[in-house]
Amino acid sequence: MVEHRMVDVNGIRLHIAEQGSGPLVVLLHGFPESWHSWRHQFGPLADAGFRVVAPDQRGYGRSDHPEDVDAYTILHLVGDVVGLVHALGEEKAYVVGHDWGAPVAWHTALLRPDLVRGVAGLSVPPPFRGTRPPLAAMAERFDGRFYWNYFSRPGVADAEFAADPRTTLRRIFYWGSGDSPDAGAGKQPLVDPERGWLATMPDPEVLPDWFSEDDLDALTESFAQGFTGALNWYRNLDRNWELTAAWQGAVVTPPALYVYGDRDVVPAFPGTPELIARLPDLMPSLRRAPLELAGCGHWTQQERPHEVNETLIDFLRA
Repeated sequence: MVEHRMVDVNGIRLHIAEQGSGPLVVLLHGFPESWHSWRHQFGPLADAGFRVVAPDQRGYGRSDHPEDVDAYTILHLVGDVVGLVHALGEEKAYVVGHDWGAPVAWHTALLRPDLVRGVAGLSVPPPFRGTRPPLAAMAERFDGRFYWNYFSRPGVADAEFAADPRTTLRRIFYWGSGDSPDAGAGKQPLVDPERGWLATMPDPEVLPDWFSEDDLDALTESFAQGFTGALNWYRNLDRNWELTAAWQGAVVTPPALYVYGDRDVVPAFPGTPELIARLPDLMPSLRRAPLELAGCGHWTQQERPHEVNETLIDFLRA
């Protein structure tokens, strides 16, 4: 059974879900998610001999939501992972992340390779720091309409999403899934600044088979405190670029795995397909070529739990 408790980490409290015993595996969710996005991974990983822990990351769910935007930099997020591992009485861990959780996992491996036994990223590939601040680069490329730039405007997306959280989450999850009619197809997540991000997203009458009404209820409940904490992660993208200047050109060295869906919008971001194609040459620590899941959208471990679990277990055991 999955058990829940609060853990004190770096001056804040994190809610965690945990199951099993053995080597520690930390599962890091993305936006707009919670620990619940790993519901299909707890049992199989625990049965395979691992101690599985999934936190609500800072700004999410039952964990603390610091008010200061500057409290959500990549250094804070990596610090939470390091602090959590130590608070759990461990010295090392496997770190697995999806969406925003993937950059946290990748950077934990990049900044603290001594702590990471192995790292896996779902949807978002390993970090290779660009030559320009990302918000500025995307603003120029897409005339300020890229969703990162929309999210960075204080209070705007916060209000749009909080007006009806359940509808917000239903639309985002369907839009980003492999079940959406226009999934993949090279689309970019652009926003009409007057109408908002949700305006062009279909509202499905029936949820996909992998995402039940109960799942939507649990996710909606986790955003009872609003979306601001989660959106603050995006508001630090340029600051993260500044803070990681010392790691320009550095490569993740712990054993690594990358998995993505062929109908996921993220691997179609500008420059990302070329990066994915070059990963085996750029990252000698990859244990296999990037795994592309046919028909899978953005919500990798939820849409394709059996394939993800099998791949993760093989990687962790190896």
